[in-house]
This record gives sequence, C-alpha cells and structure tokens, in this order.
Amino acid sequence: MVKIGIIGAGHMGRTHARNLKQDQRVEIIGVADIMERPAQSLAAEVGGKAFPSADVLLAEWPDAVYVCTPNTLHTEAVLKALARGVHVFSEKPMATTLQEARDIVTAAQKSRALYQVGHNRRFAPVYKFARRLIDEGFHPYSANIKMNRGELINPQWVCNRAVTGGFLYESTIHLLDMARWLMGEVVEVQCKAQQNICAEQDDFAMILTFASGHFAAFSSSAHTSWAFPFERIELYGGHASIVTEEMERVTYSPGLAQEIVVRDYFQLDVADKWGYREEDRLFVDAVVNGQVPPVTATDGYKAVELVEACYQSAALRGAPVTLPL
Repeated sequence: MVKIGIIGAGHMGRTHARNLKQDQRVEIIGVADIMERPAQSLAAEVGGKAFPSADVLLAEWPDAVYVCTPNTLHTEAVLKALARGVHVFSEKPMATTLQEARDIVTAAQKSRALYQVGHNRRFAPVYKFARRLIDEGFHPYSANIKMNRGELINPQWVCNRAVTGGFLYESTIHLLDMARWLMGEVVEVQCKAQQNICAEQDDFAMILTFASGHFAAFSSSAHTSWAFPFERIELYGGHASIVTEEMERVTYSPGLAQEIVVRDYFQLDVADKWGYREEDRLFVDAVVNGQVPPVTATDGYKAVELVEACYQSAALRGAPVTLPL
C-alpha cells in the first residue's frame, strides 16, 4: 500500500485525491493546507487527516506526496520531500524560475525518491492520438499552436504574478510542453508580447525553431472570453495534417483525396479526457515498480526553460533567444 499525502486542497489537489482514492494500491493519509476548512473538507472526503502545513504532513512519513500548491510555492515543498526520500508528484509548473527548476533537477538526481511533473496533456487521448500518428510515420514540418485563457480575473489569484509566476506559467506552459513532445527539442525562441487588458503582459506571439530545423507559430492571449477552442494544435505534414480542438476532438487528414479520420472524446469523464487519471495511475506504477516516471524532472525543466526564453525574447522586443539557456 502506497501512503500518499496531498499538499494543497484546491482544485488540483481535489482532482488528484479523487483519482487516487479509486486506486486500491493507495492510502491517502492526509491533506495539508494553510486554509483549515478546505483541508478538513478534502481530508474527510478521501479518508485522511487534515494537516496545517506540508512540514507537519511530511513528519508523518508518507511514501509520496502530491504538491498542488500555487505555482510559486511548488519548490519549497518539493525540495523538502525529496530531501526526506519521499516520492513527489508536482503539479506544473515545476518551478517559476530557472534557478529553482535547476535546484529541483539536482535534488531529484540526488534523492532516492522519484519525481514526476503534472503535464497532463501528454495523457489526454487527443494528444496521445497525435503522438501515435507521429510515431507511426506522420512527419510534422510545421505547426500552428494557440493556448488562450478567457480571463485573468476569475479566480482573482490568476492575475497575481507573485502566485502564478506570470501568465505563461499558467495554461500556456502546457502547450509549450506539447510542442516539444510532438516536434522535438526547441533550439530558438522569438517572442513578442504586449500588455493590453491585464496588469501584466497578456498577448504573446512566438516562433519556435526545433532541432530538426522545422518551426511552429505559437500565440497565447489572456483575454479571449473562453472562445472555443481555447487550445488548438495544427500539425502540417506532407499533404497531411493533424488538428486538435481542446481535449475534445482531433482530426487527421492522411493525404489528398483520402478519408478524414475524426476522434471525438466529448463524452469522456474529464479525469480521462484531460489525462489526469492516467498520469496518476502511472505515477503510482512508477512508485510501486521503481520505474522512471513518465514525465521527468528534465521534462519539467525544459518547459520552464521555454517559458523563460519567451519572456527573455519579449524583453528584447522579439530578438531570438537560443536554447539551452
């Protein structure tokens, strides 16, 4: 039985706790949150105890913890857990600075514990289908990618850079990770950004160049009123294309004058459609079997590096930034 603690009783802490409660290999021993009521509510739901802090929870020596705190608070809890040899599943982003991301990579390398980052899109059926087609021979020469957010005012903390680390660290980092996962390592970023509606830069236009020499155009806006689809990837092959629409649907056009294939996942439960259930199951698999987790510290670091490269290029008014930083 894997004894797991949840650090952070917000939306993602609750999402993961509900998935883990259904895994017969798992016992949720408790939920830690500085807000007493959410911790008690979630702990009662999943059958554990409520703890006032991560430190108190870690003193109970769980086998693993889920770090589901606000973005800028991930690093401290992760480092404490790894130092104690406690396995860690950390919600994205790994960290909100390059130095903190490097600290986590180093700690994960030194620790006997496993570390996994919550880039859930890798397990969403829409993107798994796209990746399978690539593995079977579809060659993406270029791509058009967007990841928008409807607003930065609800909930209020989403517009607080001290909590999020910046707009790109919220949803956009998911598709920056997807760009790398589907098209390979990014070697250069050009980015222009503007501050239009919100209290921070909220409109971004990027060109990502990959090690293959291929490229992608990537846009991200923070004030689109949730127009469907708020995220979309279009991959262009030789007279062929793969087009995703959120985690709802993917369309594959295999060639000229050929039947188009559509996969629709609308009716799936969100835990499956968005990949949360599978990433949780695979984390427990890794802990039980001593396997390398499916999204590693290196993957988490590369995503943070892409965000930082975008911000650096934007500060240089779109001048190219070479990776690695």
